[in-house]
This record gives sequence, structure tokens and C-alpha cells, in this order.
Amino acid sequence: MSALAHRRFLKMHGAGNAIVVLDLRGSAAKVRPEEARAIAQDPGSSFDQLMVLHDPVSPGTDAFMRIYNTDGSEAGACGNGTRCVAYAMLDDPAMARPAEGGRLVLETAAGRVGVRRISERAFTVDMGRPKLAWDEIPLSEPFPDTRRIELQIGPIDEPILHSPAAVNMGNPHAVFFVDRDPASYDLARIGPMLENHPLFPERANISIAQVTEREAITLRVWERGAGLTLACGTAACATVVAASRLRMIGRQAHVRLPGGELFVEWRADDHVLMTGPVALVAEGNLAPELFSGAA
Repeated sequence: MSALAHRRFLKMHGAGNAIVVLDLRGSAAKVRPEEARAIAQDPGSSFDQLMVLHDPVSPGTDAFMRIYNTDGSEAGACGNGTRCVAYAMLDDPAMARPAEGGRLVLETAAGRVGVRRISERAFTVDMGRPKLAWDEIPLSEPFPDTRRIELQIGPIDEPILHSPAAVNMGNPHAVFFVDRDPASYDLARIGPMLENHPLFPERANISIAQVTEREAITLRVWERGAGLTLACGTAACATVVAASRLRMIGRQAHVRLPGGELFVEWRADDHVLMTGPVALVAEGNLAPELFSGAA
């Protein structure tokens, strides 16, 4: 029997991003890719990202987080999911641990992430510093300026999308800036092609963004390993960084996604802060039969 059988989970939303939080602290259990896929396929526990809590690894941290996409692959960061984890660790009767001042330090494969409570259902996440060099993103070939890289889709003389900005915010991102509503683009068709483009050796999150005001951006995201999503926190952060580097905005913006709004600030110390809401949808237990055919 899977070590995950009967494990309690929380199903949450972070600005529309479907999140499942699973607490494995105090055990040696780990989530295998096929188990993550099985959890995602069940309607009661379906997710955009699965946030799994493990015991702290480094001193000064409250937990180690592993983040899974619906296809079972791991992500380095998930801002919307991190806010949901913070709520669970501070408020959920079964998962809560004492924390001073509503602040947590969580560790991921991409590094440490600080979180602080803003209100009962809102949190600010310190997403760290963006990586902007081509080999840090990473790209498969060198680009001295990643504000706009050579990539397009569609006819050479009239491309549908072209010249995205490339940023790593714990995950690789390519952001295409456009002059019309991002919803007018067939991202469900375009996204998979660009996610798996040879230019992105670790695949990439694909975003279409429109700067509508000096501090307002409308955004749609095809998420690596998850597909079309109502929200993506790392994409919102990457988009604000990219727009700021192109002098389309200052260093902060309200980012409007189909699932809700996030506020992102790229501070002078190079850290990117993202603030947004969380919502508790349901709680449940993982049924043993869920893993009988995990593959």
C-alpha cells in the first residue's frame, strides 16, 4: 500500500490557482511522480500544483517544500502555492506549528522563500532574486540580452508572437508582450509548442502579457507541466521583472490573471515580493485505491 494512503490534504486556491497541500512532516514518506499524477487525476484532489511539506533540512527554516505539477514533474517555485502553505502552517488545526509574528521561512529546490501574513487570508511571499543570464534561465544557446530573445511562432513576415523576454523565477519563463487582450490568443494551442521548444532545455512557462496602465498588467499563462492555468505566481513575478527591464512599467504592478489579481514589487535589493489571497476549498483524505493503478 502507498505510504500516502489515508493522508489528509487541504485543497485551496491562490488567486484561482488550484493547490493541494499535503503534510508529510514527521515521516519518511515521499511522493513519486506516478503518485502525484494519480492525485491530480482524482476530482476531489485535482490540482495545478501539489505542495508537499517535509521536515526542515537547513537550520532557520520551518519546512522543506517539494512542488509537483499535474504531470508528476517537479517545479522549483510556486508563489500561489507558497501562500496556501503559509495559511496551512499557521491556521490549519492539524498542520499548524507555532510561528512568530505570522512569518515563515520555507526551503525549496530553488532556495529559501520567506512568507509573512498581511491579513487573515492574504500573504506576501519573498520570491528571491530573478535570474536573468541566458545560462541561468536556462536557454540552450547564448543570448547576451534576455530582455528580448529570438523566438517567434507563425509566419516569418507576420508572426503571431515574437521576441519574448526570458526570466527565471525559480522556474524558466518566456513572456510575450502584446498590444491586445491576451485572451485573444490561442494559448492552449501555442503553449505546448513553446513550452517544449528546443531553446528551453528544462521546458518553460509561457506567458502572454499586455501592459494596460503604468502599474497594471493583464496576463495569461501556459504553465510548464500543468497547462493553461487561472493564475501563476512565478509568471506574474517574471512578467513584472521583464516589463520593468523593458521600461514598460516602473518596479511594481498589479497583475490581473483569469483567477484573480496579484501585486508584485521588484525591490531595489533585487528581491521580488508577491502579495495575494488564499482560499480554503475543502479537506479530505487520499483513498488507498487512488494509488492501485498509479503509473
